[in-house]
Amino acid sequence: MKATLRYLAGIAGPSGFGSNSTAEQVTEDCSSLFLSNLTALITGGTSGIGAETARVLAKRGVRVVIGARDLRKAREVREKIQEESPNAEVILLEIDLSSFASVQRFCSEFLALELPLNILINNAGMYSQHLEFSEEKIEMTFATNYLGHFLLTKMLLEKLIDTAMKTGIQGRIINISSVIHSWVKRSGFCFNDMLCGKNYNGRRAYAQSKLATILHVKEMARQLKDRNANVTINAVHPGIVKTGIIRAHKGLITGCINDVLCCSKPTNRRGEWEILYRL
Repeated sequence: MKATLRYLAGIAGPSGFGSNSTAEQVTEDCSSLFLSNLTALITGGTSGIGAETARVLAKRGVRVVIGARDLRKAREVREKIQEESPNAEVILLEIDLSSFASVQRFCSEFLALELPLNILINNAGMYSQHLEFSEEKIEMTFATNYLGHFLLTKMLLEKLIDTAMKTGIQGRIINISSVIHSWVKRSGFCFNDMLCGKNYNGRRAYAQSKLATILHVKEMARQLKDRNANVTINAVHPGIVKTGIIRAHKGLITGCINDVLCCSKPTNRRGEWEILYRL
């Protein structure tokens, strides 16, 4: 409870930053560390946390690759970034994380660019109150939030490791999770049920996908350490920000909670600094 009150009050933690800190503040003192030849790939970079992370990285001179389902929105984000930072290099590639074929096509297109890859930010996510299925007949929330990023990371891992080895700059993988993962009971965490959407509940499905993300991070961290790879992976709870996912929780009670606890929009951003701090 004490930690929650400190968070809501914006009191800085051990890092020197708190829930009122912005992405720009976090990167301001270390902007010299962001070299112009760094490349960051961000999924879900067309709105909310992803768009703001892309904006600030581009402002600091990082080449940004945005993986987006809606290229029209992605172009709008790129235009806004380049209005503020005219020299920013922002590359747009289409991806639907719920589709294995789309993820594979995206990775092929990215690798064909022959760019380095220093940073991978698995940010995209969804929440659905209703049971939906991907084209592979997998429950949509689990397919998008977990399986798509699992495949994306697997297909780009060697590029990350190779880039780190050639440049001597430690690679970073950031997976966006959520404290909501703690809502999942051990007895209720059944992989087969998550795939088929058995006894579907939107909140539970979202929580399970975020727990799966954390478990993936723990296993990947172990494997990277065993390989002595110069790449780290972390899971990040971005805090409470009124992104599209939060706005999808409709109702009197949740609406009141959102209005009281969440930033009205992700520009005084309580979420992006958590991501950038780990870079």
